[in-house]
Amino acid sequence: MKISCKQFDLELKHAFSIAKFTRTSTPLLLLKIDYEGKIGYGEASMVPYMGESYETANAFLKKVDWSHFQFPFNFASIMAYLDSLATGNPAIKAAIDIALNDLNGQLQNKPCYEIFGADPNQMPVTSFTVGIDTPEMLRKKLEDAKDFKVIKVKLGRDNDQEIIETIRSITNVPLYVDANQGWTDRIKAIDLIYWLHEQGVVLIEQPMDKNDLEGNAWLTERSPIPLLADEAMQRLKDLEGLKGAYHGINIKLMKSTGMYEGHQTILKARELGMKVLIGCMSETSIATLAGAHLAPLCDWADLDGPFLTVNNPFEQPTFVNGKYVLNDLPGLGLRGANEGLFG
Repeated sequence: MKISCKQFDLELKHAFSIAKFTRTSTPLLLLKIDYEGKIGYGEASMVPYMGESYETANAFLKKVDWSHFQFPFNFASIMAYLDSLATGNPAIKAAIDIALNDLNGQLQNKPCYEIFGADPNQMPVTSFTVGIDTPEMLRKKLEDAKDFKVIKVKLGRDNDQEIIETIRSITNVPLYVDANQGWTDRIKAIDLIYWLHEQGVVLIEQPMDKNDLEGNAWLTERSPIPLLADEAMQRLKDLEGLKGAYHGINIKLMKSTGMYEGHQTILKARELGMKVLIGCMSETSIATLAGAHLAPLCDWADLDGPFLTVNNPFEQPTFVNGKYVLNDLPGLGLRGANEGLFG
């Protein structure tokens, strides 16, 4: 098993603002694993607020004994081993998991969606995300969203209604909202939620602070719109404690340590009667396709990473009528990999 890594700065097309942060790029660590004549690709997207970096990712990789990973891969055992090396570090663990799942599909000669029991004909539409911005910039960003059937809107500051009204002056497509813990007053929040319902908002992510379980539960009990845990939902172990406080969850592979635990989380959420949105960080085609292979098992998708960037080093995934179209190639079905990328 030969391991290759590449530090890569993924540049955003526009500055991206949420309730508490603004950024123009995202550091990635791209991973390539050569094994028995096949190549698997993985990716760690290390958005700054999650606390990972090139230094932490490389330090973690130095701890890994790659001889633990032999086909047929036991992903439960693999994840237990990775967790035993260090707590946290979900993005670099996700890179390893995604690369091994890509390999697993190739070694079995099956696409990942088939291995996970997902029907690509059940692919949900994916949303196009616009960060908090001025009306002028919102109009410019929405020019890039013409092929999308849903817009996801970042809220959580003092101009939420202005942002929605600006978007509604341009398009009438359904909206997803992500407040990123930005709402602090539950009375004002529930009033805004009812107004957003009238504006065609389909779901709301993380309305209040992730530690305010009572406040979020209070809103969930009264909301006409499904409320989803995002920052409150990191890994599978968090799920049980969220039932009743939210209608559902947002899974991101960079938080769930990859496809294996992401899939386990989807299955557990279904057992608990909770809805599921599968989302993403700023990502290339690698992690986006990993999410897309699980998306048919979810209610909603927000996998727009490659569309928000300008230097995706791989071929864009096929996207038709607002949905990803998965090919029948084994593994992730990644195309356009540049061998020179890894030196």
